[in-house]
Amino acid sequence: MPGAWLGLARKAPLGAAALVLFSANCPARAQLTLEQLLSAPHVSELTAAPKGNRLAWVVNLRGVRNIWVAEGPRYEARPLTRYADDDGQALSQLRWTPDGKALVFVRGAAPNNQGEFPNPRSRAQGAEQALWLVAFSGGEPRRLDLGDQPAVSPKGHAVAYVKRGQIWTARLAGDPKPTRLFQARGQSGDPRWSPDGSRLAFVSRRGDHSFIGVFEPGGASVRYLDPSVDRDSEPVWSPDGKQVAFVRIPFSRVLEVFGPKREAAPWSIRLADASTGQGRELWKAPPGRGSVFRPLSSDQQLFWTAQNRIVFPWEGNGWTHLYSIAAAGGAPLLLTPGDGEVEQASLSANRQEILFCSNHQDIDRRHLWRVSAAGGAPVALTSGDGIEWSPVETADGEALALLRSDSRLPSRPALIRGGKLADLAPGPVPPEFPHQALAPVEAVTFPSLDGTVLHAQLFQPTRAEGSPTRPAVIFLHGGPRRQMLLGWHPSEYYHKAYAFNQFLAASGCLVLSINFRSGTGYGMEFREALGYGAAGASEFQDVVAAAAWLRRRADVDPARIALWGGSYGGYLTALGLARRPDLFAAGVDLHGVHDWRTETRLFLPSDDLETQQQALRLALSSSPLADVSQWRAPVLLIHGDDDRNVEFRQTVQLAEALRRQGVEFEQLILPDEVHSFLTHSSWLAAFRAAADFFARRLAGGR
Repeated sequence: MPGAWLGLARKAPLGAAALVLFSANCPARAQLTLEQLLSAPHVSELTAAPKGNRLAWVVNLRGVRNIWVAEGPRYEARPLTRYADDDGQALSQLRWTPDGKALVFVRGAAPNNQGEFPNPRSRAQGAEQALWLVAFSGGEPRRLDLGDQPAVSPKGHAVAYVKRGQIWTARLAGDPKPTRLFQARGQSGDPRWSPDGSRLAFVSRRGDHSFIGVFEPGGASVRYLDPSVDRDSEPVWSPDGKQVAFVRIPFSRVLEVFGPKREAAPWSIRLADASTGQGRELWKAPPGRGSVFRPLSSDQQLFWTAQNRIVFPWEGNGWTHLYSIAAAGGAPLLLTPGDGEVEQASLSANRQEILFCSNHQDIDRRHLWRVSAAGGAPVALTSGDGIEWSPVETADGEALALLRSDSRLPSRPALIRGGKLADLAPGPVPPEFPHQALAPVEAVTFPSLDGTVLHAQLFQPTRAEGSPTRPAVIFLHGGPRRQMLLGWHPSEYYHKAYAFNQFLAASGCLVLSINFRSGTGYGMEFREALGYGAAGASEFQDVVAAAAWLRRRADVDPARIALWGGSYGGYLTALGLARRPDLFAAGVDLHGVHDWRTETRLFLPSDDLETQQQALRLALSSSPLADVSQWRAPVLLIHGDDDRNVEFRQTVQLAEALRRQGVEFEQLILPDEVHSFLTHSSWLAAFRAAADFFARRLAGGR
């Protein structure tokens, strides 16, 4: 197991301490173990073949990742790959060949700024990120080349991909013979073939601007479409392969530095002739609300339909909705009215409808919908107490595949056929998984200090009559562009967090998971909160309000309220311990930000000295290190030292400051681990340490 426990004053092993602390409050659920809860599989990367009725997805079971497949009409699930180790090598970016007979996929994660690939097992031979090919019928995968972002040619003979910032191709039959397609300045990425496979569009990123390029294999030069000083991205081909639509985002100070992004120089959709490069503006966002481009959590942002309409996301009314516009021009048509955010979208098999995932009519969950790109009322495909996401229709149009979860059962693939929703079998959830023993999750709301309505999830174990008050833990998510839901989360990171919150509840602790301002799910103004993070830490008032809400409960011991969170949640955990030692008794801080001055871009190089100094002063005052002199409570610090999201020195600097203050802290450092831990053993080590820490630090009470 990577990592080393360097805890101070460690008094008891997890198996004893955690259960002794809370067992009086909840004896039945206290028997749940972290090993059981973290055995919950996580499913992702659901994709449908471009021909027939084949599906593929990735299952991560205790750190062992494999591709699974199924084929209609019976859709019996089976493993396609046979990896057997918790090796920390991600599986992602599944791409079908046009005949649906094979899959190209990426194994391994992207390198850091030094070109080092994640190697969380610290293996002597190192690690890589490479493209592999595997037949749908089975057999050993075949390595093609280093790289990622695969795009299989519609001709079926080759795959384009990105290696070291350039576009390469490899053959799918015989010797791959990797070849660089062309040499281009900057960083090239996002390769996308034209429908007939004769040309390739891509994004050429050049620092403060980017172009959409088109290259014809065998050609003498690259053609750049309608080039400008702006940032162009998200190319999509017209069905006839003659035009490319793309997003244009003007350079804007608002977009370059940390802070709320409520409006900027308006973004637009452009159309360009793929042969001549000549372009025109199809649509431009008006000034004000919606002028900042808000992307979906999907591989694709623009959808060119069979009716020659282009579907795109826009939050012109303060919510992320889908709109469509005729390629010939005209006014955009709102497809998804109502208060709610569209999170994911895909084209139907006939390319005339949009399948989407949103929290319309159920603000703290996700459900699936279908709507015609030409307009009309959206049709709900799912509802109820579950969470559904990643809608994809089989190429024959006979079934809609999706991923789903609920408060008890974790993510799993399912189908909708004939209007009926059913899980694929055999499912990835082990029969022994104790889903019936999980704590119920309740939706709660309460006002923040300024009156803003906050949504949260309450994990409340059964409380025996006459039992003493219990400790409470506030969970703070990362991002901050996230929303925690009423069940197992689609994101693997928060899937793990949900498991740990369930463990704390099973151990007799009340857990409150809050969706603080600057998170997603509740509209643009909530997400782009004024003064959030490095611009003033305005969401800290939501943390204080959560503590106040807990302190008003008769079943909570106000002297035993703790915090835990990762990344942005680690930042808020540290901020709570530094600013309000009167409220919080302990905290677990996973890879949190402690000094904003070195973590994010606060000013432009062209800014005058006073502007720079003001930004630095505000960033420091918004950081835990600014108030470390008040810090009293013990904290557990957890961090992987190959973190590519939050600098490892954030934890190094906090540890130094706490030592100067004489504040007791414990640490779990994971050598060679990244931000979102890649191995099951690292997650298990982190949550064991956290459970043991809370067991000792929150013991006692009345």
